[in-house]
Amino acid sequence: MDDQLPPVPPLPDEGPWNDPLPLDMERPWEEDLRPKGLGEFIGQVQLRENLRILIQAARMREAPLEHILLTGPPGLGKTSMARLLANEMGVEIRQTSGPVLEKAGDLAGLLTSLPSGGVLFVDEIHRLSRTIEEYLYPAMEDFRLDIMLDRGPSARSVQIRLEPFTLIGATTRAGLLTSPLRARFGMVGRVDFYPVADLSLIVGRSAKILGVEVEASAIEEIARRSRGTPRIANRLLRRVRDYALVEGDGRVTDELCRAGLELLDVDERGLDEMDRRFLRALVSTFDGGPVGISSLGATVGEEPDTLEEVHEPYLVQQGLIQRTRLGRVATRATYEVLGLTPPPDPQAGRGPGGDRDRDRGEPQQESLL
Repeated sequence: MDDQLPPVPPLPDEGPWNDPLPLDMERPWEEDLRPKGLGEFIGQVQLRENLRILIQAARMREAPLEHILLTGPPGLGKTSMARLLANEMGVEIRQTSGPVLEKAGDLAGLLTSLPSGGVLFVDEIHRLSRTIEEYLYPAMEDFRLDIMLDRGPSARSVQIRLEPFTLIGATTRAGLLTSPLRARFGMVGRVDFYPVADLSLIVGRSAKILGVEVEASAIEEIARRSRGTPRIANRLLRRVRDYALVEGDGRVTDELCRAGLELLDVDERGLDEMDRRFLRALVSTFDGGPVGISSLGATVGEEPDTLEEVHEPYLVQQGLIQRTRLGRVATRATYEVLGLTPPPDPQAGRGPGGDRDRDRGEPQQESLL
């Protein structure tokens, strides 16, 4: 069994298990686990069917795919979806991200090197600069680039014709996209959190690729604690595999799986210690809210951005907190998870939440009119 298991990066450098963002050392592992075609992609049934129709229609027309925007939380498969779309069309794909494209020349170099029908995938497209967006508009609509050379009286515009291409953008914050850019995408698809049944299929597929023998009950246990995110499910699978290899014979049984997940401090709902501290602070320190994320971050000793990007999305999706105009608010489920009795009136006992940022749920002065 040892010969079948590839080497694993050292644990101390891997980072928090519940971070949906990719870690640098995980990228080679993710490449092996990514689906190579639409038929291998598990879950997201409606989005997958829409993309199947889009691909088939493009093939019948002998034309490139329309520009596609994929939205949703990190770790759900937007990059995998972009790559398999290129595979399905049999074309090249070039990958970049919004913050990397700083100059018009960067964009021109990528687009002019794309063959006919090729795919340009831009991750974090909401972070594109306004200047690059302006260059993208004619490229997306007319397949041309208008580049300005020199400045002042000697300035002139040079038009570069491009081969027809497909732009696939991915974003975790669709609301930050400008309306003109969003309107130029022919299709907008949202990738949602995965149910346990789909995550179980993903974990089972990954286990086969990694050459790990896992009991069916252990697969379901990993899926249930993966926060609805395939990237986290694959990360937990590798950690449980390591635990089974050290503490057992390499076979992941239900008992070893539970012991390994307990060592990682992952409870049955996929919550870790910071999640529970977050909820306890909301209920005990701030009387159930409303409270701003900055005040919560100061109370639990965590950066507000980390709470917003890593912890909050899953807690909101599970109904454990609510995000309102005035701040974060506890729900009945919050009290139940913490083993506390909820107040009879959900609005009762909610005190002030301290100083809060305007955009992060700070209370704004009520109008007297």
